[in-house]
This record gives sequence, structure tokens and C-alpha cells, in this order.
Amino acid sequence: MNRFSEFNRKIAEKITAGVATMWCAYIFGALALISFPAAMRSDDVIVKVDWVAQTFLQLVLISIIMVGQKKSSDSVEKMIAETHAAALAEFELAKESRIVANQELAELKRLTAEINEVLKREAK
Repeated sequence: MNRFSEFNRKIAEKITAGVATMWCAYIFGALALISFPAAMRSDDVIVKVDWVAQTFLQLVLISIIMVGQKKSSDSVEKMIAETHAAALAEFELAKESRIVANQELAELKRLTAEINEVLKREAK
């Protein structure tokens, strides 16, 4: 069953990648225009509305919407990657700051110990 699911996923990805292009929208638009003259010759308004809604819009808009979603998705992925990189850089800065702070603390402790020694000698 897993092979079958993997096969279906690959087919779906290839079809989605193909349909989510402006070239597909152009092809679907041209395909929809084949029935345009017959729909416009009809005296029935419902036939004309059906052609616009069911033929043209459904065929063409699905590809255009998918192109827009891919563009949005790409921009979100880019923003996530940039945010991740910035967070990692901030983390590295914080680690470096922590190292410097520890070094400064060690130096302060050393100086405090020296001052204590000097004060003890002077107190004697």
C-alpha cells in the first residue's frame, strides 16, 4: 500500500506542478474559447452564464490561483529561511556575549581577590 501511495503522491505532484503555470492557464483559456462561439450564438442566457462560470472561469482561474499560491508560498518560505538565519545569527551573538561576560566575570573575581589580599595585608 505504501508504494501505491508514493506513486499517487508523485503523480499528484507532477500534475500540480504542470497545472500551476501560466502556460497551463493560456492553454485552458484557448481550450475554453473553442466553445465560446456556440455559447454566444445561443439565445439562452443560462448557456452564456454557464460558459463563463463553468467553462472559462473554472478552467483558467484554477491555474492562475495555483500560480499565485505558489508565489505566496515561495515568499513565505523565503521569509522563514531569513528569519531562521537571523535567529541563528542572534544565537551565535548571544553565545559570544556569554563567553565575554564569563571572561569579564572571571577577571572581576580575580581583581576582587587581589583587592581582598591587599586589604588584608594593610589591615595587619
